[in-house]
Amino acid sequence: MTQKRTIKPEDLYELKSVADPQLSSNGSDLAYVETRMLEEKNTYSSNLFYINTSEKNTPVQWTYGDHKNHSPRWSGDGNALAFVSDRSGKPQIYIMNITGGEARQLTQCTNGASNPVWSPDGKKLAFNVSLKPDEEADAADKQEKKHEKPVPLEIDKMKHKSDAQGFWSGRYSQVAVVDIETGKIEQLTSGEHDYQLQSWSPDGKSVAVTADLSEEKDFSFVSDVYLVNPDTKEIKKVTNGNGYFGSATWSPDGKYLGMFGHEREYENATHTKIWVYNLETENIQCLTAESDILAGDYAIGDFQQGVVTPGILWAEDSRSFYFLATDNGNTVVYYGSLDGELYPALLDQQHVYGLTTGGNINQAVVAISKPAYPGDLFLLDVPTGEVEQLTNVNEEFLGKVELADAEPIQFKSSDDWDLHGWIMKPVHLQDGDKVPLVVEIHGGPHAMYANSYFHEFQCLAAKGYAVLFINPRGSHGYGQQFVDAVRGNYGGKDYEDIMDAVDYALESYGFIDNDRLGVTGGSYGGFMTNWIIGHTNRFKAAVTQRSISNWISFYGVSDIGYYFTDWQIKSDLNDIDKLWKHSPLAYVNEMDTPLLILHSEKDYRCPIEQAEQLFIALKHRKKTAKFVRFPESNHELSRSGKPNLRISRLNYIAGWFDQYL
Repeated sequence: MTQKRTIKPEDLYELKSVADPQLSSNGSDLAYVETRMLEEKNTYSSNLFYINTSEKNTPVQWTYGDHKNHSPRWSGDGNALAFVSDRSGKPQIYIMNITGGEARQLTQCTNGASNPVWSPDGKKLAFNVSLKPDEEADAADKQEKKHEKPVPLEIDKMKHKSDAQGFWSGRYSQVAVVDIETGKIEQLTSGEHDYQLQSWSPDGKSVAVTADLSEEKDFSFVSDVYLVNPDTKEIKKVTNGNGYFGSATWSPDGKYLGMFGHEREYENATHTKIWVYNLETENIQCLTAESDILAGDYAIGDFQQGVVTPGILWAEDSRSFYFLATDNGNTVVYYGSLDGELYPALLDQQHVYGLTTGGNINQAVVAISKPAYPGDLFLLDVPTGEVEQLTNVNEEFLGKVELADAEPIQFKSSDDWDLHGWIMKPVHLQDGDKVPLVVEIHGGPHAMYANSYFHEFQCLAAKGYAVLFINPRGSHGYGQQFVDAVRGNYGGKDYEDIMDAVDYALESYGFIDNDRLGVTGGSYGGFMTNWIIGHTNRFKAAVTQRSISNWISFYGVSDIGYYFTDWQIKSDLNDIDKLWKHSPLAYVNEMDTPLLILHSEKDYRCPIEQAEQLFIALKHRKKTAKFVRFPESNHELSRSGKPNLRISRLNYIAGWFDQYL
């Protein structure tokens, strides 16, 4: 038998991602999205596929071409499917009949349309559209004028840019409705606020949306749920203005509105909980107040595309529901009820990154990934907990490539906290081998490494590196106290947790060469990489990515700087000493580890000036450092950036460790 080859960065071109499964109300018709990278066009293509889960037939491709077709949503009767496609230029909403035939374009909005939500009678679709106050939703799509002269950008608000959108365009997200037969479009919301469409009530009389209607947006960090009457446009507030709520879904009888949310007790480190609003009593209740469960998927990865975390998925009885939860390095399916029941329906060592039930109580379709398994769709029989595979999109690829698995580790920190992580051994490790170790540190910091596929880790393991990755204090998935423990003390116990993990790995695994240790991470993980090499010389090489080096300048240059710094460092420009104390740049004289600095030109979350400061400070002191700048890229380069740059980034990381380890 010939030995399988090991994986390489360029294999991203061969791998396919499946996501956003959507079951029809009949429980058997399943639509989902398959995404791949196009090497020749240096972009992504996504198409819709169909499976009948009762017949377990071979998946049927429903859309074709190199465009992005996504967000499939079934009509209530299951006879039609709405979706979003950019085949005509801007993303617009299309509709196709389940019996076949060409998809029909429903919207022609100037700035595109997204997020289709069916009316209960199947005659209309609500959607989101981006508009300036003087623009109309039903304006026909017109081609952008070429060779327009540049104009100055006037700014009078602090929230004037975002890493996802760039500089603010003057447009607000509004909710509109299109009549499926006539194509007539009517706006439900307007004005100088952003509204995010959620769901349509079963009686058709209310559309749930989320918005922050505060007048002073720069200092407001709330998201409230509102009900909009589609006929009168009247709006009614459901939540009480002190928290962050979303993912609002109706029970089938229309009596309850379930939602994810929290009241910001620990700012952005607060656990997301399950809430239910009773439309008859107008009371809102938290169903998971007594539990440490974290609702939603907070696992971090670098592979899946177009992942959608559903909110509460109600069952037919209007009392039971399912949702995804983040738990101890896994994401799992939970069952809950209005009676206070709460227990896992699918609890395995894996990352469930998609969930759909079609409103059924006994079955669901889940998207599952594991460290050595990129991801597929499975049919879950809820009473037995058994899963049956529905797709096998990377079968051919996995048949010829050897992947590394991740071995879970549990250990105590130096101050006796329970810590959890993984060791990934090199793919072809032989008895007696001594190999270098790369420590990977996730961003956030409120995120979680999980039992999920990570292409970067696989590429390092394929080149002969052991990979250590843990969830230090500040990570999600281990309780509210754990996730909050990092705030106000970046570089404190979180740093010690990572060092304790390295000590544990060196004691437990004889194949690790303790003279060849490397460290890397992005965002908060980049901050921590910078911090580590300013506080210890035990690492022989480091790669810092999209990092923070100076909290003083970060305060004013990041899209979130002025409030994130306040929440996380618990300081502002009135206490520059504290900001400097927690800045890796303050310790640049102690940095002797060869450092590769990777940063995106259009990163507005951790702007590239953070990398520039660190690089110049290191070179001025004659330290070993290299700086690589990625054009046309933002903070999401490693996950959804231009394909050639994602691969280039992986080769830079491995190349640096090859050189110094």
